[in-house]
Amino acid sequence: MIKIKTKEEIEKISKAGKILAKISNTLKKNIKVGVSTVELDRIAKKEFDKFGVISAFKGYRGFPANICSSINEEVVHGIPSERKLLEGDILSIDLGIKMDGYYADMAFTQPIGKTKPYIKKLIDVTREALSKGIRQAKMNNCICDISCAIQLYVESFGFSVVREFVGHGIGKELHEEPQIPNFGRSKTGEGIEEGMVFAIEPMVNIGSWEVDILDNGWTAVTRDRSPSCHFEHTVAVFQDGPKILTQ
Repeated sequence: MIKIKTKEEIEKISKAGKILAKISNTLKKNIKVGVSTVELDRIAKKEFDKFGVISAFKGYRGFPANICSSINEEVVHGIPSERKLLEGDILSIDLGIKMDGYYADMAFTQPIGKTKPYIKKLIDVTREALSKGIRQAKMNNCICDISCAIQLYVESFGFSVVREFVGHGIGKELHEEPQIPNFGRSKTGEGIEEGMVFAIEPMVNIGSWEVDILDNGWTAVTRDRSPSCHFEHTVAVFQDGPKILTQ
């Protein structure tokens, strides 16, 4: 069952979302050639402590880090390490926090230094696919209206949407109902109502949508090892339309 949030609950998620956006901006400023992803994880931890919030990820089902850091063909759930970022890499950061009993979740992808035109296109398309999905998160629509909008836009550029991982509801739990795939038929799925809060997150591959899980049990990589991109926002549904809470 999809949980309907009160105005007070949405305000708490929004407060967490605004802090998460600030932390995200700090991380973006520190992403550069030669930086290791474990350094970025340490920066995130310092920011969490500064704002008095808790990482949503560390310890979740045994995940060992404060953030997810996925490089190049890594789709999601990359574990920060001593690996240093190189010119031409792309890095996806997924981060979430818990504050006053409520969660906020977001992700972004950033190129490292100069990147190839097709990588820039991948990033631009994924970012816009998220926007198109968010615009469908409105009353009287269905969950898969979000999914369909993302899929149609991504595939119109010859890219593919990952099917094994999905967006989700969010609130007192990091992952709540409903699941929000990044593919599907419009006008299917549960109806969208005021007070619902979603984490919408397209994951887009240059090649095939298929993924494998590495031996660490966490990191998903594209099966054909093509580059992947990930964007996410936490979004609340109001009578006058969707509102992004993580910006």
